[in-house]
Amino acid sequence: MATTSKQLFKIVDGLAEVQRSSGQQYDSFRVRGKLFGYYWPRTQTVGLKQTLSEQLALVAERPEVFEVQFTAGGFGWVVVYLEGIEADEMKELVFEAWRLSAPEELVAQVPDLAR
Repeated sequence: MATTSKQLFKIVDGLAEVQRSSGQQYDSFRVRGKLFGYYWPRTQTVGLKQTLSEQLALVAERPEVFEVQFTAGGFGWVVVYLEGIEADEMKELVFEAWRLSAPEELVAQVPDLAR
């Protein structure tokens, strides 16, 4: 079953110290000022920060759900089509993107949702 935008926002808002900003064309997600994701309502897609190896693995595994967005600073951003991903998997990907951007002391305070 597809992930809805309502489910996505519930996942994002459930993480510690997230700031969500709405723009004209997309929403952005930050933790302590560091960007970890985007949501584009028009295309029902999400851009998430991942490791380079995870970016490549996701795209290789399911190119109909994931695509390479860009790479920056040693990270690979991936586009996720909401219609192709279940909420549990989206929760893991959002948590990982958040974890890659949050300061270590904040990550240490939060249980690892991916386990």
